[in-house]
Amino acid sequence: MRPFHVEDWVNQYDFSVTSRRNYMRAAKRCFKWAKKQGYLDSNPIEDLEVPSAECREVIVEAAEFEVLKSYTRNQSLLDLMLLTWETGCRPQELLRVEARHVDMKNQRWVFHKSESKGKRISRVVYMSDVAMAIVRRQCLANQSGPLFRNTAGKPWTTDAVNCGFTAIQMRMGKDEMQRRNIEVTQAEISAFIPTLKQTKRELGRERPKRPAELREEAKRKLTYKLAAKCATRYSLYALRHSFATHALRKGIDSLTVAVLLGHEDPSTLARVYQHLNQNPEHLVDQVRQIAV
Repeated sequence: MRPFHVEDWVNQYDFSVTSRRNYMRAAKRCFKWAKKQGYLDSNPIEDLEVPSAECREVIVEAAEFEVLKSYTRNQSLLDLMLLTWETGCRPQELLRVEARHVDMKNQRWVFHKSESKGKRISRVVYMSDVAMAIVRRQCLANQSGPLFRNTAGKPWTTDAVNCGFTAIQMRMGKDEMQRRNIEVTQAEISAFIPTLKQTKRELGRERPKRPAELREEAKRKLTYKLAAKCATRYSLYALRHSFATHALRKGIDSLTVAVLLGHEDPSTLARVYQHLNQNPEHLVDQVRQIAV
């Protein structure tokens, strides 16, 4: 095994820079663990160069969030979105919170330091009135185990949440395609068919796909690709990022925002939210407040 083997493996896929980074980091982590455990005498990919992650600054404005909500057909996913928008909590906190973490009197969640990120200090998430109403409802429905469940009654997972946001992106993208009168052409479908797997397994046997099946599959996949280009990809982290950005814009002091976000080091806020330094309207408004 050599670094170029990992690069060749990752190059087989049509990945973004961040996905390439994540795959390479996962491989390096496995080999590092194997060396520590004594399975390997040395780490053959220790010098593998991992690309930097892409910077995704998706800031959701209030009007945009209303549109996003209108495309969300799943009430349980909408609850997750509202909680993140209202509190700025981390996605992993939202998926792990249980009724035992809820402090109703003080409108907050309290994670013991053994359950918090970094495991050094307790994590406290404060609730708005809207968020607290959702939490009360979920506490009545789920008195043990994770508070937030999908429509099947199972706890939400990261993959399930991502699939939910992908479905929203597809709906928004298809509507945008319709508004722009964009559609997949027959020529594009014909050119794409040879790239598809030509067989399918049916009743335990492999058989050739019918021409109509290949055309339908090609059209569906090409439509998804176009729809993805026509609509923004949202996430819970983008909503957390937006919560912090809006708080800073409204003049909430950075220390308070850092505490609400659960940053152990307040300087993290300055590094992550440098985009506000490039916002002339925000900075001019700050100057005006100082001058009063």
